[in-house]
Amino acid sequence: MPTALDRAMSSKNLVLGFAGMVTAAAAWAIWGSDMFPSEPDPTGEDPEYWTADEMRRWLRNRALLPTEQATRDELLERVRANLRVPPRSTT
Repeated sequence: MPTALDRAMSSKNLVLGFAGMVTAAAAWAIWGSDMFPSEPDPTGEDPEYWTADEMRRWLRNRALLPTEQATRDELLERVRANLRVPPRSTT
């Protein structure tokens, strides 16, 4: 005589439920991460040579929210004001 556990193990609903959970976990792993990662910060020590788009991206990544109407000189001034220079080594 089959028990409740035997009937549950042979049920199609259990198999479909497990397949649904695996599908949901796979979808979460694929779409839950960054599909299009953000661009890295501009390289180079002197922001004088960065483009206006690079300066805007640098400011936006630090939640300094540049305006679209800002000129390149205004952006450069804001970047330099917020740029942290690493401390000099004493050796």
